[in-house]
Amino acid sequence: MANIFEVPQPSNDLLEKAGKVRLASIEISQTENQNRIKALNFMADYLEKNSIEILEANDADYSSAQKKGISSALLSRLKLSKAKLNSGIKGVRKVGELADPVNQVQIKRELSKGLILERKTVPIGVLGVIFESRPDAVMQISSLAIRSGNGVMLKGGSEANLTNTSIVKALQEGLNESGLNKNAVSLLTSRKDSMAMLNLEKYINLIIPRGSNELVKFIQENTRIPVLGHADGICHLFIDIEANLEMALSVALDSKIQYPAACNAIETLLVHKDIAPAFLEKAIPLFNSNDVKLIGDKRSVELGLKYEASLEDWETEYLDLILSIKIVDDLEEAITHIQKYSSKHTDGIITENANTANKFMNLIDSAGVFHNCSTRFADGFRYGFGAEVGISTQTLPPRGPVGLEGLVTYKYFLKGDGNIVDDFSSGKAIYTHKDL
Repeated sequence: MANIFEVPQPSNDLLEKAGKVRLASIEISQTENQNRIKALNFMADYLEKNSIEILEANDADYSSAQKKGISSALLSRLKLSKAKLNSGIKGVRKVGELADPVNQVQIKRELSKGLILERKTVPIGVLGVIFESRPDAVMQISSLAIRSGNGVMLKGGSEANLTNTSIVKALQEGLNESGLNKNAVSLLTSRKDSMAMLNLEKYINLIIPRGSNELVKFIQENTRIPVLGHADGICHLFIDIEANLEMALSVALDSKIQYPAACNAIETLLVHKDIAPAFLEKAIPLFNSNDVKLIGDKRSVELGLKYEASLEDWETEYLDLILSIKIVDDLEEAITHIQKYSSKHTDGIITENANTANKFMNLIDSAGVFHNCSTRFADGFRYGFGAEVGISTQTLPPRGPVGLEGLVTYKYFLKGDGNIVDDFSSGKAIYTHKDL
């Protein structure tokens, strides 16, 4: 792994840029809620004003990427249509409509007479976000960072350099017009800088990687900065014996083909043996007509699949129109398979039996557990977060799609009136621990 990626020391230019983002993050952390909302609206305005330039830059990036022969999954993520751009701009404004995540009092408690404790939410500081292909992520991440009072250093894949540069230029113009420090959003364009970010622990408070499994794992192992993210998106859908067949077909298809390059698309379909013949009879032609290559275990091949799966298929994130199918004897076997191979992203069940669904959802330790709905709903915008900076599959919070609430931490504020601990030892004072 270390032979593929290196972690160089930051250059003087990178240190200077990181210092500017750090100062800007301190400034923005002290701004009022209305000023941050105002900034988002200006950012959206300037994205609209520069939309032609942004789309032209994306066309150039896309054409270049096609000539280089990059994967279809990356090409799909790279393409920024007018509709996707407009949706991204709408998302920036939507984030401004969300409740302020900063300065929220979580605890207010009298510890003793004249000694008041508060726990309040505060911005994290500077976010370092490394991602591949998706230029629309620049809009999502930047809007969430500003709304939550953070600065952000962005490093997108080289295949999207022109698009990302054009978007960040518009965002910075919007910030500047609103009166906030434009350096709160900064873009890095060289691979060397993206790796050197891992040595910026004095400037960056949280690294959020959104890329290949290899890249994410490397980052997790080679930085002292806390890392939030997921390396794999191996999602499962289990079709139970008591599933509604038409619902199962519809949800399974949507979970695979609605956007196969997304990390919340299913890669493995588990089917109860007693419903498998009826399900596969309809599913095989349905998936075939949508250009999905089906790979299955021996039992599913016996029921009509053309390609037999290997052990590697159960732990593979295809990000493409490929789906592994396994027939299981019962709910317990389905749960055991998911517990072994799931990346703890999103796993679902289709069943009409509420008890079966509850057992499945309680035993599957994934960030998202779904009943009778598509795994594609695992998304910050669809959850009502406005947008997301990424999805975390770690057990500790934040978990799942990370929106505004995942971009703040908290501090304890203790105000007294000359209180000293020795008074409590001597009995001159007592703890009241009264919530206010």
